[in-house]
Amino acid sequence: MARDDWHPDRLADLEGRRYLVTGSTAGLGFFASLQLAEARGHVIMTGRNPNRLASARAAVRRLVPDASVETLLLDTSNLGSVRAAAATVRGRAGLHGLLLNAGIVHPPKHRETTPDGHEVVFATNALGHYALAGELLLPLAAGRGRMVWVGSMSTSMWPYDPLDPELENGYTPWRAYVQSKVATAALGLEADRRLRAAGVPIASLVAHPGFSIGGRTRGIVGINEPSLAKRFTDNLQAPITQSKERGAWSLVRALVDPDAQGGDFWGPSRIVHGAPRLATPSKITRDPEIAARLWHYCEHATGLPWPYLKASRARRRR
Repeated sequence: MARDDWHPDRLADLEGRRYLVTGSTAGLGFFASLQLAEARGHVIMTGRNPNRLASARAAVRRLVPDASVETLLLDTSNLGSVRAAAATVRGRAGLHGLLLNAGIVHPPKHRETTPDGHEVVFATNALGHYALAGELLLPLAAGRGRMVWVGSMSTSMWPYDPLDPELENGYTPWRAYVQSKVATAALGLEADRRLRAAGVPIASLVAHPGFSIGGRTRGIVGINEPSLAKRFTDNLQAPITQSKERGAWSLVRALVDPDAQGGDFWGPSRIVHGAPRLATPSKITRDPEIAARLWHYCEHATGLPWPYLKASRARRRR
């Protein structure tokens, strides 16, 4: 049974365990990295911009002087970047956790595509994470690890069925975001079903951060520096929001809590804010037909079937 007194300041000692966090340069990804580092986990912080990555690593080291952190360039919207980063990680020891956090929260007004030809919001939030998780299946299996996909409470309020996942028709910024989060959560739950069926010792979970905003988050140079105006307007929303630091709690709990299990969905106790607890994912993300359709789409769009057989062999070799 999940504990009710969970807090990131009381995490078990994570020394010797390795975690990769996508989108670590700000927001949820930065604070999740910080919380893991505070518990002595080794954190691979990833992002698209080398200067911002260096700043984020330096900020973690200022707050946790003995933190074990490294940086890795990774752009989840670029499949070449995903493959290159995964190859670097595979060349090292096993991986105990993968937090699939990077994402576009404020989509472009008009539909844009990546160099690979994919709609940029779907590519960044869902497709690239499907590819990265598949590329890292072997080190995760070697570490008997977990992958956590970051969902959104928006999928319960606007359950858009991603029949057209890349929105070649009818693009709107909001629909692009919500559909990408439907896909992310559905893929995370489907991954657990497939990993279990293949006997691969990896748990796949989904977590969401509630309504977490920068103006209610502590200031950290180079990471979160909201203006006075943003502080004022965001604090007007205090009853229905929380800091991004607290938003990261659900993600971290799903990643490291020994009571969490594959197929779980974690979120704030009051949906928009609060301590992390087990929750029920939206109906559309639990639909196995939608999930299978999305899985098939991602498999063909990336050209990457997941290597279940090799991963299950990695389990037997341990």
